[in-house]
Amino acid sequence: MVTRAHDPEDSFEGTVDLPSTVDEAAVRRMQFVRRLLDDSVRVPGTDFRVGLDPLLSALPGNVGDVVGAGLSLYIVLESARLGVSFTTLLRMLANVAVDVAVGSVPVVGVLFDAVWKANARNVELALADLAAADESLDSDGDSEAVTIEVA
Repeated sequence: MVTRAHDPEDSFEGTVDLPSTVDEAAVRRMQFVRRLLDDSVRVPGTDFRVGLDPLLSALPGNVGDVVGAGLSLYIVLESARLGVSFTTLLRMLANVAVDVAVGSVPVVGVLFDAVWKANARNVELALADLAAADESLDSDGDSEAVTIEVA
């Protein structure tokens, strides 16, 4: 088991225990996409952060929503590759669907995209699922440490 601390700019606090088999580079890529789409710029005079997702949502003809959905699906696909459970993947897809559906409503959609932060929710779901899968392996005794004495 590997304990990895999150980047200080991440919205997640503390550390997450992930199996040593989890691709660290993939987790960093997911966090980069999340930060880019949801938290890349701080609103001046506040602690609130927004990303490209609400800006893309403001583009006419729902083109931005489609592009944003495509980028959001990267996190879901990477999570599937890492072994996130089917039910968690469905929850992640529902978050993207809500983001696209409400985000496509003129004016209200831009505000919704700034607050909803589907990508942050999805990265958090994926990391929690991976950590829970590792804990369940530990409780089953499947990943028990073996000590060998060398004389």
